[in-house]
Amino acid sequence: MPFCEADPWRLQYFEAVECPPAVRIPTEDPDAYAWYPAQRWVYDKLRVSTSQGLDCAPHGVVPPRFPVFSKPITNLRGMGVGSRVLRSLEDYRQHLEPGHFWMTLLEGEHVSSDIAVVKGQARWWRHCRGVPAAEGTFDYWTIEAADRPGLEAYLGEWVARHLESYTGMLNFETIGGRIIDAHLRFSDQWPDLYGRGWLDAVVGLYARGAWSHVDADRGGGFSLALFGAHGREYRHPPAERVAAVRGMPHVTSVQITFHEDRPAAAHPMPPGGFRLAIVNCRDLEAGRAARAVLAQFWS
Repeated sequence: MPFCEADPWRLQYFEAVECPPAVRIPTEDPDAYAWYPAQRWVYDKLRVSTSQGLDCAPHGVVPPRFPVFSKPITNLRGMGVGSRVLRSLEDYRQHLEPGHFWMTLLEGEHVSSDIAVVKGQARWWRHCRGVPAAEGTFDYWTIEAADRPGLEAYLGEWVARHLESYTGMLNFETIGGRIIDAHLRFSDQWPDLYGRGWLDAVVGLYARGAWSHVDADRGGGFSLALFGAHGREYRHPPAERVAAVRGMPHVTSVQITFHEDRPAAAHPMPPGGFRLAIVNCRDLEAGRAARAVLAQFWS
């Protein structure tokens, strides 16, 4: 299984996919960073912001106006660790951190876009819109069936200009149509919602440098996150409960998204909560019902 997945709760998506043993497909940023040295600069968020003409600078350079958004220049652990809005000069001075930078505080929809790229040209797109909750957390993501022509034109031009030699999957997070994060991989949170044959096409992209997928059964879906409070330790629910939730109507998969044998503090998590689980589904209300059943275990 050459899909290189570090999170055991996501192995369920890749175990049955045939892949040549010599092919390596990254689903984790540290692997992608190591394997693609010519393109690894995309993990420099300051450079990505500069490439778009956004106001930005490392901490130490005082922003000319507030509010601004602050985060680490590079964060290969994800989950919005260390990110925050700085609303004043006093706020900036209080949170001055080496290795961090500030940038324009963007407004608008938060969208995650997966793109199949062949030599700098986009061959396939899928967009997911996030509904934010508190302090860097998300309530759920809507996996959209429709195209986004304006966003695709912007991202496609950026890829062609900056990643002309790259072949593989890309993931972008954007707010208001501007890139806030770039990844040399796809989102491994919801591949079960991309339709039959999609993962086989990903294998073909990395094995042969060609994209062959046709979205014959393209449809929408939802990925709902369940967060708990910081400051406590958690254990996994019984396998029977997880299986029962997975068997509920319209649910496609369930992930218990933490390591039971590690302290809670050892997990990278956003300020707003500790992520316990993810429910992927085809119907939002069915997903909410399934999430509520899981939540009862930790209440």
